[in-house]
Amino acid sequence: MSDRQVLFPSSQRRGGCAERSEGADGVVSSATHFGRTDHPGASAWRLSRLPSSARRGIRAVFYSLLWLGLSTGLIRAQQNSEIHVLHVQGNVYMLVGAVGNIAVQAGNDGVLLVDTGAAQMTDQVLATVKQLAKPITNRPIRYIINTHFHPDHTAGNEKLRAAGTTITGGNVAGNISDATEGAALFAHENVMKRMSAPTGSEGPRPSGAWPTDTYFGDKKEFFFNGEAIQLLHPNSAHTDGDSIVFFRRSDVISAGDIFMTTSYPIIDLRNGGSINGVIDALNFILDLTIPAEKQEGGTMVIPGHGRLSDEADVVEYRDMVTIIRDRIRDMIKKGMTLEQVKAAKPTRDYDPIYGSTSGFWTTDMFVEAVYKSLSAK
Repeated sequence: MSDRQVLFPSSQRRGGCAERSEGADGVVSSATHFGRTDHPGASAWRLSRLPSSARRGIRAVFYSLLWLGLSTGLIRAQQNSEIHVLHVQGNVYMLVGAVGNIAVQAGNDGVLLVDTGAAQMTDQVLATVKQLAKPITNRPIRYIINTHFHPDHTAGNEKLRAAGTTITGGNVAGNISDATEGAALFAHENVMKRMSAPTGSEGPRPSGAWPTDTYFGDKKEFFFNGEAIQLLHPNSAHTDGDSIVFFRRSDVISAGDIFMTTSYPIIDLRNGGSINGVIDALNFILDLTIPAEKQEGGTMVIPGHGRLSDEADVVEYRDMVTIIRDRIRDMIKKGMTLEQVKAAKPTRDYDPIYGSTSGFWTTDMFVEAVYKSLSAK
């Protein structure tokens, strides 16, 4: 088995006219065969000879079925309470199945987590982290980083932090009895503002889930397990407290919910998010990434939700968000109302891949968030 373990067996990855292959470097690539005469069944379709409207319809059906299959697989994984481990590269691993993705860095100094997942998955996450770290280190969780404050990424904070130990120096451990209790928890200061409350008031989250260390400004840097780690803060993207985590030696980025492969961007307007901030943050991620051979691999990007990605995936996502932003901005300039913009369906050609008519974040909600973000004075 290669260093990068594949989450699903090949028999589960086959479907329609899609093929997936894993190269020598472990990067999974895919190809969709439309109109190829050398592919089984292609002669029956002869897509290239059909009218363009028919081809678009067939492609829409194909992507809808593909999305349905992926959604069903995700639901089953959550129902089975399974946490899947994927070695990304270097010291970094990706945990899938805790609702929000979790990045794990393990080495001689201990374990670092980026995000902690949903509350109902905390016990499974902790057991998986211990099993993952056992052959690498006998030291505990030392650091936890929150990419933002939403509970699908932070609800496990309290229990996972309690399972760790903070690194202290000098006489601190002797002078302060609880100085080493629990892992250190880093986040941008706006995460603390969203989780806590003024003195005398009850915060929306228990104090044990709050960050123990916050930073302000645009970055925080430290060194752990033989590599530099940067926390980079974009202004008003998914929220106003986002952190992009860059493992420089492993060449891995944990993007939080700024980048996802499963839906349109979630723009939390009430908590400082904006469409232009999301696009700026995606462009910033692209400034950090460098592709390998044939523009694949290289810097790997762990999304807040969805599959492991590289620069090309972020480029496609950035382009999609920018195109939709520009369409809606043009409609606003023409004086169209929100309902008229929704009726015009500015996301139509991307809906088979990213759209949804039900659930936590629908296409209409995304269009409304973009409209309100661009209309704000």
